[in-house]
Amino acid sequence: MDFNLTEEQSAIADMAKSLFTDTCTDDFMRDYDDAGQGTMSTLWQACIETGLQGVIIPEAQGGIDLGMTELSLVLQAQGGALAQVPLWRHQLAATAIAKFAQAEFETIAQAAAEGSNLLTLAFNLANTHSEAEVSVEKSNGELKLNGLVQSVAVAGLADYILFPLSIDNETRWALVDSKAAGLSFVKGLMTQGEEVADIQLNDVVLGESSLLHSKANRWIEPRVFASLASLQLGVSETHIAKTVDYISERKQFGRAIGTFQAVQMTMADAKISLEALRSSVWQLCFRLDNDLGCDHEALATAWQACEAGHSIGHKAQHVHGGFGVDVSYIIYRYLYWSRAISLNLGGSPALLAKLGDALSENDKLGWKYDLDENYAN
Repeated sequence: MDFNLTEEQSAIADMAKSLFTDTCTDDFMRDYDDAGQGTMSTLWQACIETGLQGVIIPEAQGGIDLGMTELSLVLQAQGGALAQVPLWRHQLAATAIAKFAQAEFETIAQAAAEGSNLLTLAFNLANTHSEAEVSVEKSNGELKLNGLVQSVAVAGLADYILFPLSIDNETRWALVDSKAAGLSFVKGLMTQGEEVADIQLNDVVLGESSLLHSKANRWIEPRVFASLASLQLGVSETHIAKTVDYISERKQFGRAIGTFQAVQMTMADAKISLEALRSSVWQLCFRLDNDLGCDHEALATAWQACEAGHSIGHKAQHVHGGFGVDVSYIIYRYLYWSRAISLNLGGSPALLAKLGDALSENDKLGWKYDLDENYAN
């Protein structure tokens, strides 16, 4: 692997970092917390103006048509600034529609690339996907949906939602208009400020044409993991950087606490966890961008993100002492974000169980099998 960025990738990363950090200052974040705003609408419009909402959307639909590596760089900048905008869900949904939906839905992906609509997807690994909570009846070319899908990000704001459904023992994603008859929402906020909604489906009727191709799930799931892990990488990197600033200035017994061996070892452990996560994220993005098999790498990276977020988050809080448990102090937000990302991923135990199942079913893993066409595809 080549860990060096191209000039184009560096420019995207710098632009995203500038946009997010210039907006999400400590004072801005305190005001944001006090107001309970949810999505940062002004910042979302700025993302649309700079094209960040369409990084991976295909060029044919009006997007920039770049890869997961470029999106990862944007998401790392977003995570580092704690910017509350629905970047990855919007464009993963739009790109999935562009690649796997019927041609009649192409205008939805085009509008997403323009930023004139908002898309989201329901993903919750804790229940082996949200389809576990939705029943599907097929009749005369139609689908009737009933059930409850919990905590779908920006569902109350979105124009369209992608739902995973269990049909004929496989996961199929369905495109649903948020104004469809039978849909109702109970809106709320996650601890870190993300807008979510529980969605009740009561006899929601869809045409079978609303189903994405059966290959969509294999495309969507690893990119969800890569996106959330990239966010965690950005969150944890800034969490460490702000902690280093603090321990370099905070003095006890006449010297900075950062000179104490115990504090140095704690931060060294945090740095190792961060770099392990970075390597996993880059490898996963590389494999996604080069159409290499990555089912196991995706699960491993997601697990690594949960572990690193927890470990780094608590170490950083601990060395902050009393400031670490003061929710009015900005450092606590990074722990909130880490916990929210872990919840979105399903948590370490669930991921480790899925990875163990996957490994037990496949004894041909490793770089030498990447040349095997069946494995790569």
